Amino acid sequence: METWDAIRARRNVRAYEDRPIPEKDLDQILEAARRAPSAGNRQHWDFVVTTDKGQLEQMGEVWQGARHLPGAAAGILLVANQEEEERGAIINNYDLGQATYAIMVAAADLGIGSGHSSVGDQDLARSIFGIPEGHVPSYMIGLGYPADRPLRPLVKPNRRDFDDVIHRGHW
Repeated sequence: METWDAIRARRNVRAYEDRPIPEKDLDQILEAARRAPSAGNRQHWDFVVTTDKGQLEQMGEVWQGARHLPGAAAGILLVANQEEEERGAIINNYDLGQATYAIMVAAADLGIGSGHSSVGDQDLARSIFGIPEGHVPSYMIGLGYPADRPLRPLVKPNRRDFDDVIHRGHW
């Protein structure tokens, strides 16, 4: 798929087929995360990936918006370094947002659906994956082949109109 098509095809997928993602495709998605932009090239992040059904089940309990993770073929936990100052935490969140989108577009390019979630229960997320002190489990992404329909560019996305959100030179 071309980049523009992958961007237009990407949507939140929360129901997945029961089939694995080839390891080479999963590695390509993870490489997209690793290559995502990072302020000052700090890269204050780590990514924990799992295909273990037990861990995916547990991930679904970390936040109410993560109920799709138990049905996913794979899950990625995005982890930030714990920062002493608010500025560092804000930068980390921005960087993880960019990594999230890189993951989701790379997945869409391969025909793999994705659904994102926040992390509510920090202690549970830490215990599932053995996250060390000094790191913050921040976001989760479920990956799998869409159960309802394949990914394809959306002609009429459910988005605000272009002219309502784009302002040129002033509001």
